Amino acid sequence: MNLLLGILQQMALAAVPAAGFGMLFNVPARVLWYCAAGGALGRGLRFALVEGAHLPVEWSTLLAAATVSLLGVAVAQRLRAHPKVFTVAAMIPMIPGVPLFKTLIAIAQIQQRGLSDALLSTAITQGLQALFIVAALAVGLAVPGLLFYRRRPVV
Repeated sequence: MNLLLGILQQMALAAVPAAGFGMLFNVPARVLWYCAAGGALGRGLRFALVEGAHLPVEWSTLLAAATVSLLGVAVAQRLRAHPKVFTVAAMIPMIPGVPLFKTLIAIAQIQQRGLSDALLSTAITQGLQALFIVAALAVGLAVPGLLFYRRRPVV
């Protein structure tokens, strides 16, 4: 029950910035619901994979981003819109703000206090985690283009 409550909380909190960035990207008002639903689905799926299935956050982000991107293509075909209208705004709630913040704070403390093993370790590990999460978002967003919209065969 605690996992389900966490998933629902993550989904509700992720729908708000997804819809907000949809408005920022001039998405038509009638389809803002799909942006919010995509953001909620992506963040909820990632939380479920991290907390329930105990997958690393990077792999969970890749799977969630690919799922949202593939569903965004299906919705876009039904609504006759471009898929990026839904998917880009839906990826915003999965941007790794906390690891990026911890990286920048560690770098600022290194500049103030000098280099220490703990600060360097924090900066490197959090920076790499943020880098891999952003890369997973980019690859997940590109999955439909890599699978379905190729002009040349894979082999």
